[in-house]
Amino acid sequence: MNHVDTVASPSASDAALGSVTQAERDQLVADVEAYCQEIRPIEEICYLEHEPNPAIGDLAKKHNLLGMAMPKEYGGRAMDSLTYARALVRINREGTGVRTFFSGHTSIGQYPILKYGTEEQKQRYLPASCRGDCTLAFGLTEPDAGSNPLEGTSTYRREGDKFILNGVKYLISNGSIADAVIVFAFPEGVTGKDRRMSAFIVDTAGDTFEAEALHAKPGMYTTDTAMFEMTDHPISGDNMLGEEGGGFRIAMHTLVSGRLSVASGCLGTIEDCLEESLRYARERVQHGKPIGKHQLVQAHIARIEMMRSTSDALVERAALAKEKSDLAPGDKEELARADFAIAEAKYWASNAAWEAVDRAVQIFGGRGWSELYRPFRHLQDVRVCRIYEGTDEIMQLKIASSLLGKDFAAFG
Repeated sequence: MNHVDTVASPSASDAALGSVTQAERDQLVADVEAYCQEIRPIEEICYLEHEPNPAIGDLAKKHNLLGMAMPKEYGGRAMDSLTYARALVRINREGTGVRTFFSGHTSIGQYPILKYGTEEQKQRYLPASCRGDCTLAFGLTEPDAGSNPLEGTSTYRREGDKFILNGVKYLISNGSIADAVIVFAFPEGVTGKDRRMSAFIVDTAGDTFEAEALHAKPGMYTTDTAMFEMTDHPISGDNMLGEEGGGFRIAMHTLVSGRLSVASGCLGTIEDCLEESLRYARERVQHGKPIGKHQLVQAHIARIEMMRSTSDALVERAALAKEKSDLAPGDKEELARADFAIAEAKYWASNAAWEAVDRAVQIFGGRGWSELYRPFRHLQDVRVCRIYEGTDEIMQLKIASSLLGKDFAAFG
């Protein structure tokens, strides 16, 4: 078996997880592969033209990939965390932007509704989102509140049987194409210790919700990144997610899911760079022989492989830890173990991917400095993975404070 394909299909280690058969897992692998084969030529054209790729969502709907990690009772495919992570690894080989759509929709869009929503909320949003009739997003970041969401300024107030929301969210994946967004806001006019964040499922229809796609970004051209503004935007009083004041906990737990999706995606980036580098090193001739025979090129390839294998191990460990935590809701120790494992995987894999793409570009030489070739597209796309869903610095603080103990947390 080609080593770059080893995470594409499930192993016996996760056979007991989830509520699906091995045949259903195998079918998901086949559907993901069909999706990737179909999306690649469209994605390459859209990327070179710096245009959004509507086929990312359309083909996901066609191949039934919009509810991979959701229970069957809501129209999903009930895949366990490791199988879902492996699917994202394969999808990300087609581009970080392609995978980011799935992360925004499922990992941080559907996930908090499933974990914290009422049964009515689940019935209203999850089946539609699994069918592809409702695209989801996660709205936490604001222009002046990134790594510390408690500095956010978005607000809500009650008016009769509705909530009225105001505020701006920034750098939101799927933000201008979403039909509903998980939004975090503070009670209007409340200060001090009583100022606690709440979470809401916000339908985006109506002229009081204005979204704008952001185009001034290096890479990720084919997927939606947006900002949106809510101006006295009304939502149903039934659309608060979880208990009032519990938004910070929901946000932090959801980001654990999101970080695993980023780590998985970064592994996919490394896999694709390795495959492209191996192919090019065998075909490209310089100084009378294929460049793969030059020792310094081999050094790059060896290093990319080490980035792949170590990221692979950390992603698998993190996915299994998340699965164990999900099967024991309310177990704070299992959640802490999953949070720690996922922080390690996210930090390592995003940095490993950045090194791998840099080395792949070097192997390609002058051709590597062109969007016509996959390594440079990955180079432009993957850098954001060291920023979104938790910066390098925040991941390092989480890892260190987990080892030192909560008394050593950098932020109280």
